[in-house]
Order: sequence, then structure tokens, then C-alpha cells
Amino acid sequence: MYYPDELIEEVRTRNDIVDVISDYVRLQKKGSSYFGLCPFHNEKSPSFSVSRQKQMYYCFGCGAGGNVFTFLMEYENFSFMEAVKFLADRAGIALPEAEYSKEAKQRADLKASILEINKIAARYYYVQLKSERGVGAHTYLTDRGLTEETITAFGLGYSTKYSDDLYQYLRGKGYSEDLIRQAGLINTDERQGVYDKFWNRVIFPIMDVNSRVIGFGGRVMGDGKPKYLNSPETAVFDKSRNLYGLNRARTSRKTYFLLCEGYMDVISLHQAGFTNAVASLGTALTSGHASLIKRYVQEVYLTYDSDDAGTRAALRAVPILKEAGISAKVIRMDPYKDPDEFIKNLGAQEFENRIQNARNGFMFSLEILEREFDMASPEGKTAFFREAANRLLSFEDELERNNYIEAVASAYKVSKESLEKLVAKTAVSTGLARPVTRPKKADGAVLQKEDGIVTSQKVLLTWMIENENLYSKISSYISPDDFTGELNRRVAKLLYEQHEKGELNPAKLLNHFTSEEEHREAASLFHTKIRQLKTKEEQDQALKDTILKVKAHSINERTLNLDPSDMAGLQHLMEEKRKLEELRQLHISID
Repeated sequence: MYYPDELIEEVRTRNDIVDVISDYVRLQKKGSSYFGLCPFHNEKSPSFSVSRQKQMYYCFGCGAGGNVFTFLMEYENFSFMEAVKFLADRAGIALPEAEYSKEAKQRADLKASILEINKIAARYYYVQLKSERGVGAHTYLTDRGLTEETITAFGLGYSTKYSDDLYQYLRGKGYSEDLIRQAGLINTDERQGVYDKFWNRVIFPIMDVNSRVIGFGGRVMGDGKPKYLNSPETAVFDKSRNLYGLNRARTSRKTYFLLCEGYMDVISLHQAGFTNAVASLGTALTSGHASLIKRYVQEVYLTYDSDDAGTRAALRAVPILKEAGISAKVIRMDPYKDPDEFIKNLGAQEFENRIQNARNGFMFSLEILEREFDMASPEGKTAFFREAANRLLSFEDELERNNYIEAVASAYKVSKESLEKLVAKTAVSTGLARPVTRPKKADGAVLQKEDGIVTSQKVLLTWMIENENLYSKISSYISPDDFTGELNRRVAKLLYEQHEKGELNPAKLLNHFTSEEEHREAASLFHTKIRQLKTKEEQDQALKDTILKVKAHSINERTLNLDPSDMAGLQHLMEEKRKLEELRQLHISID
């Protein structure tokens, strides 16, 4: 759904950022800004700043920042349009109805209906648990150590031993058999006819990140099979892209998730104070899960069962997480099977100790690999190191690979040099070794890393927002076309336009970026951490150096891409280079 720029801006301006964030964070006024503890990372001293004048927030600790839409996208995990709708409702602004195709409207209506029926089913299961029919199930949960507060917080319920109770209840509410089936709540066969998917089971409602019930898990009461049963895939439930407990864990101020195997593990850990626990839904960890996790944390602690199946699951999960850019560590539950048993027997403090002593995921995989070799024999030990060398090649970054080579050499008492040679030999024999080629400038010198250039460009954008007077100085030498990447150029162009009109408003500028990733990336451009410069001479030099760096990179890029027959383009570049040399001789003042 597309909304006009004017309407988006009205929604933003009608929702003062200080008022909105105050609903989530306790803020205190200091000078012209408001400060509080950052909701996006764990801190003891307030470094989270909110400016009513700029209608922007920024954390000096973790670098999070943006406008009121950004905040809701980060905190509530809303899409941009969901944030717009939330704030429109808050301000009493009526948004135009979305115009769907017939097929899209049918899909949207089906999803809304399934979410509605799931909510009713979850409430029904909860009532059953609290009734006389649910005494046995309720006793089972309390015997497992759950408090009434925890049972209510997770919305736990009970499906009775009558196999069509929920079906009859929902039919009585006016829902069609077809809709109930599409919600995954009933099955049909020739012998039984229509019957509930879940019966005589403790029910675990599965919620999405916005706490909407998208499915259910059920643990059988007694010896029935299967022990655990999940909802089938529906229009709202994809088990490979959802995590149990994520709706609660995402608001934890921990910088990592505890990844478990089961519902009870998650619930027990939350009850013990580990509110960053989540679990995959009856399936092995997938790349979809890893992508979802990456939106919230960069590190995961695996708390899988200590048996062989749990160990294998951990070994499968480590490379999947690594591929997504997530660091993985492994917590051992010995002598107990899982986190639920561990917490009950040894308590929260001992579990915290296990977290502190968690094993690096790669090193853990080598410990398990050892079991396949006779480490007491020279042949077995050599074979082990050959396989270890092969695995070390999975680290594409040279620095990271060298760090792991050093760690492995230290752990297994071999020289770092001999292990490095083995890794290099393995790379050659497997065809993974290839010459390193670096892009060159027009003069043949090695081109500077783009990351450094992007950082310099972000510094310029931040300066132009923090100090309006710097715009005229920077824009005299740097144009929007000198910025790298389509998004950076677009942000620069919009910012320059605002300055030219005398209407600097970075919070409004962010309204132009409606996709989740673009919005977050654009917001990050305005809050680059800049090294503290003490003297005016240092500030002047930093400004000049940054301008020179960005301009030189821009000229080199255009030179590399210039068509040899483009004489006008060549002449323009020659003029740009001449101005660049003149600039090197000039003094640029930050005042």
C-alpha cells in the first residue's frame, strides 16, 4: 500500500517522538534533549538521546538512531507501513483503504480470518485449562514447576479428551468447517469424520513477533503418540520462519538469544529470568530462522539437549548461523538433558555460569570431531588435523581464519606455523587458493577499501545535519553524485535539496524510505560515530581530510568507468582533478 508523502509526514508530525518513546523508555530532560536507558542494548548509564527539536533519537552506546517510524520498526519489529498505521491510529488519522486485487484481497481476508479464529481457539484452550476438565493438565504444568503467572503470560491451555470439542465450539460461533480446516485446527478421516487436531493435550499457543496467535503446539497427556504435535503450515504459520518465544525475547535487553529445542525449555528459562530464550518449532534450525534471528541479535547460545540428537542438532546449527553472520556458542547441559531439567536441579545462577563458560561453536565442533579419530596414534591425530584444516578454510576472512588457526593450535598443542602450512596446503589441494586481486586506481595504486570511504561519506552527512553551517563548505567541493551507492546518493540528494530550501529536516527525509532495510540503512547514515576532536585545528584538518578522501574516491571511480571515447567526460574529470589539487593547498575552517 502506498500513501502520499504529505500523509506520511502528517502522521509523523502528529506523533511527537518524545511522547511516543516515553511509552517505552523512561526519559529525563537534560538541556534540550531527553535521555534514558537504551532499549536496544544493555546499559547501566543512560546514553539514549531523544531530540524534540529534531524529532530524532540516537544511542551513543550502540549507534541506534532514526525518527519515530524507525523506533517502532526496531522496537516492535514493524514494517514501515505497520509503523505508519500504528501511529495513524494513535493520532486519530484515517488512512485510505488499501486497494487490493481480487486475489490479494482474498489472501488478506483469509489471513485475517485465521488470526481471528486462532485467537478465539487460544482463549478457549486457556479457559479449559482453568476449568474442572483441565485439572490434570494444570497439575502437570505446576508439577513441572510453572507458576500461575507464567502459565498466564504464555497463554497455556488444554484441549479436552473429547475429540471434537473445539470444532463444535467454533461451529457454534458461526465459523465454517472449511475455515476451521484452513486454520489447521481439524482433521477428517472416513472412520472418525471431522475431529480436532489437538485433543487431550496441554496447548502452547505459538505467536508471531507481534504476539498474534499463528499456530499451536500440543503435548499429549498420557502415553499417546506423538508426544508433541504442531499445527500444520497455514496462510499465517510457517514453522521454518518463526521462533517460539520470539515475541517476548525480542524485547529482552540481552545482546544474544538462548536457542532451545522445546517449548518447556523456553518457558522455564523465561521464568528463571532468562527472557532471551527462543526455540525452533518442531523442526531443525533453518536459514529462515537464522535470518529472523539476525534482525535482533548477532550472537546465539545453543542450549540443545545433551544427548546425541541434541549434539548433532547443535553441529548442524553452527554453520547455518555462521552463514547468516551470527556468532554461535554451545552451552552444555551435563549432567542433565535439557535447560528445563538443568534449571530445576541446579538453578539460575549455575545456568548463568554455564553461559559464561559456553564453548565457541567451531571449537565445539572440533571437540566432537575428535571422537571420530584415534588421537593416541600419529595417523589418527594427523587425519584429525587434516580435517580441522579443511574446516578452517570455511573462514573466508583472513584475519578471522588466522585467529581460529591460533586458537586451534593453542587448544591442541601444535605450532601455529605447522597448522598454517597445513591449511595453505589443503587450500591448494582443494582448489580454494587463488591469488588475491585488489582493484586499482587510474594511477595504478591500490584502491582504498570501500568501507572506509562509506564511513567518510556518512561522516559528511552527519556533519551537515549536526551543523547547518557546514553545508555550504562541504557542498562547495562535494556533490550528491560523489557519494557511493544508490541509497547514499539518494539520501545526499534529498539532504542537499532540504539545505537549498532552508528546510533541514532529517526526520522528514527518512519518510522517503519505506522498505524496512532501506529505512534502517538510511537512518544509520545520520548517526555516524565521529572521533572526539579536541582542538579547532584538529576539527579543521578532519573536515578537509574527509572531503579530500570522498572527492578523490569519486574521481577514481569515474575514471575507472569512463568510456575512452567520451572526450567531454574526460575533460570534466581533468577539471575535477585540477580542483582537487587546488583543494589540497587550501585551508578549510569548520567555523
